[in-house]
Order: sequence, then C-alpha cells, then structure tokens
Amino acid sequence: MSAEPETKGWCPGALRPMLSGDGWVVRVRPFGGRIQAAQADGLAALAAAHGNGLIDISNRANIQLRGVRETSHAPLLEGLRALGLLDTDIDAESRRNILVQPFWRAGDDTATIAADLTGLLKDDDLPELPGKFGYALDSGHTPTLQNAPADVRLERDDKGNLIVIAEGSGTGKPVSNKTAAMEMISLARWFSDARGEYRRMASLLESGASLPNGFDVPRQTNLAGPAPGLSIEGALVGLTFGQMTSGTLAQLAKHGALRMTPWRMVLIEGAHQMPDIGGIITRPDDPLLRVVACTGAPGCAQALGDTRVLARRLAHLTQEMLHVSGCAKGCAHPRAAALTVTATTAGYNLIRNGTASDDPDMTDLTPDTLTKAI
Repeated sequence: MSAEPETKGWCPGALRPMLSGDGWVVRVRPFGGRIQAAQADGLAALAAAHGNGLIDISNRANIQLRGVRETSHAPLLEGLRALGLLDTDIDAESRRNILVQPFWRAGDDTATIAADLTGLLKDDDLPELPGKFGYALDSGHTPTLQNAPADVRLERDDKGNLIVIAEGSGTGKPVSNKTAAMEMISLARWFSDARGEYRRMASLLESGASLPNGFDVPRQTNLAGPAPGLSIEGALVGLTFGQMTSGTLAQLAKHGALRMTPWRMVLIEGAHQMPDIGGIITRPDDPLLRVVACTGAPGCAQALGDTRVLARRLAHLTQEMLHVSGCAKGCAHPRAAALTVTATTAGYNLIRNGTASDDPDMTDLTPDTLTKAI
C-alpha cells in the first residue's frame, strides 16, 4: 500500500515558499525565462548563503533554491529584489506563470510578447485562476514546448503565422504579435468563466466544453525534445535530474546569460563551444538524460523512498524513458513514461507505459529486484 500524497494545488514562489523535507523551497521565476550573468552569479551566492546550495530547474523552467532556512527568508528576498528577480506581491508572482521557449533571437517576437504578457498579468482585475494555471510562449518556427505544462499556448501554424491555443485542442486562433498577449489573457478569462470545478484547461475541454469562435487553425505537432549541444543561440547543457549546486551555477554565469528550459537543461546564451564544467551533461547520448527523478526522501517530506541514487543505478539498464517517483503524485513527470518506478511504504512499484499513480505491473520491489525486472 502507498500512502496518499498531499496535493497542494499551488506552486511555490519566492514570496510564498513551500516547506519540504530539507527546508523551504523558494522558487524564482525568471522574467522572460532569462537571467543575466550577474543575476546568475548573485543567485548562486544567495543559494549558498541562505539555503543548502542545491538548485533545481523545474519542469516550468523556474529556479528553485532548496534548504532555505526560515530565518534566512527575509534577507534572501532582499537579495532577490536587489537582483531584479522579485515580483511586487504574491498575487503578481502567482499570475506570472510564463514558460518561454529558449531558442529565440534578438529582434524576433518572443521577447516582446513575453514583456507584453508580463505587463498584462500585473492587472489586479484579472480573474483568480488555479495556482498551476500557466502560459507557454512557443513562438519559434517549430514548437518545442508541447510536452511542457501550460494551459494557454502561443505557437506558429505550418505557414509561420502566430496562433493562440487552448491546451487540449488541436487548433488555435490566428493572432498578430501586437494582439498575441491580449488574446492569451482573453482565453484565460474564458476559462475562468467556463471552468466550473475544473482546474486545468485540458480537463475542461475533455469535459465537452466548446471554445469561442475563431479557434479553427490546425496546430503543428512536434514532441521531440532537444538534446545538449550547440545552436545558433548558444550552448544547451543538461543537469542531472534538473539539479545543480550553487558552485555550478556560478561557473555557468562566467560564460554568459542563461535561459532556463523545462527539459532539465540550461541554454548558455551566445556560447560557441560546450563548457568544461563539473556537474553538467554535454553529451546527447548520456543515459541520465533519459531519467526523470524527483527529490525523493529525505529531501521531500511526502516521498516514501530514495529516488536519485536508485535512478542512477537503473539509468544504464534501459534505452527507454525512466521515471522514478518518491510517491504517487509523480510531480517530476505527470505524464506517462515507458517505465515508471514509484516508491511506496512496502517498496517500489513498477509501471510500464503509465504514470506514478497508475496500477502497477509489479509491486513491493527492492532496488535489487527492480534491477532484474527492468
């Protein structure tokens, strides 16, 4: 039997941290998905001074400082404010749940629309939305964020035109770079009026709700994820389990501005070669890129077992995606994976082609028996 995990229904922020097994989790939401080199260096110093020095990149491309002490929260906020990484209040912080695709270039639509949307989300007259409700600006030539969590999306159709999409729909509404942010907010308002008991856009549409008129342009489909390597925009490097130390972040900051991603990777802006830094992944064939694992015990109070030591042990045993979860919530990867291992009070469950909460194919496994089963 597995213990029933507690679902918070909201995401931590900097102004409203969340208590975990290793202290407070303080989530910093970079404006436009980007932090300047000086901000990254300052953030590394704050993580070391006020937390345990561990930093996560979430599946919404936010930066989480772990192990923050309650007595350190106030000076940490002062440091974040000085770096320009803090919202004015909790409501503004909660609404600014924006995921930005990292492969934008100076002068294209992405940065402008991100700024427009950020400005509109400061409006106190916006309806109250569920805490996990979010937006994805995926306005490159080909979408890259379709596997990342969002409720309202901006993409391009196969002709290169911008469209606003409700998560769960295969079609979108044509918009311009001038109206994109406004139309995304309008769709969020529609959701607020129509949602009833539903907390996510996809669930509302699955219930049979019909979108307003105009959402009739087919969207592109691209579920392939990027891998570490060089691009025109810079060097994309991986982080094992999406985590790094404050020292690693300080080293990355020496190479330039950083763009956060939802793939447990960071783009070093303008870099022309892969950096030689301990604690990062630079090879696209590294087995750890196929593994997703949450913090697990003892870092998470709800976790029922170790995750990351086990994930390292299992990574080389499969060519498929492996998700190791400390409980049935499956926070690190809510979607189905080829192999999912879920910790329970009696050991580990193994689920094939499912999520952490699905019925298991095998139960009460130990790390040794899991190794044989996989």
